[in-house]
Amino acid sequence: MTTTTKPREVAVKFEPIDRKGLDALSAKGKADPSAVRTVKCRTVAEGRRFRHLNYIRNLPAHIVDEPPQLLGDDTAPNPTEALLAALGTCVAVGIQANAVARGWTVNAIDLELEGDINITSVWGTGDLAPKPLGLTAVRIKAHLDIDGASAAELDELVAHAAKWSPVLNTVRNPVPVAVERNK
Repeated sequence: MTTTTKPREVAVKFEPIDRKGLDALSAKGKADPSAVRTVKCRTVAEGRRFRHLNYIRNLPAHIVDEPPQLLGDDTAPNPTEALLAALGTCVAVGIQANAVARGWTVNAIDLELEGDINITSVWGTGDLAPKPLGLTAVRIKAHLDIDGASAAELDELVAHAAKWSPVLNTVRNPVPVAVERNK
């Protein structure tokens, strides 16, 4: 796997998550394993080529754009890159939470993600011959600095976090998606 970008600045000291808060959140999940939460996002085309504003909760807009070779302004990640970012973040959160739950000290988590995609269909305006659409392979490499765990335990930790990652499972498993025009 090749790295195309250097890591951004990170905290000098890795701030641990609240172990008691994690325990309480875990207990809540165990108490009602059937609980389902609906998450929402509103995506608005900004009117500047393919730049879109995504509104989630009460946060500032999360911008998604396309690179110049896909007719965008290159002001933000493209949709596939944003998907990889969400996937990496979700897996990293799982690694961190499970390391803390096991009593290990997390010093650093750095995930490299890359995916393969055929974009010749150009959103349905290009080559429409049958082919796999979307990502056909995703690779994640975890670089971990975690005290208190053996190499075998770190391998199991990564596998466990991947098994229970909601975003990874959304990508991996068929999920019904309804798309319709609002009438």
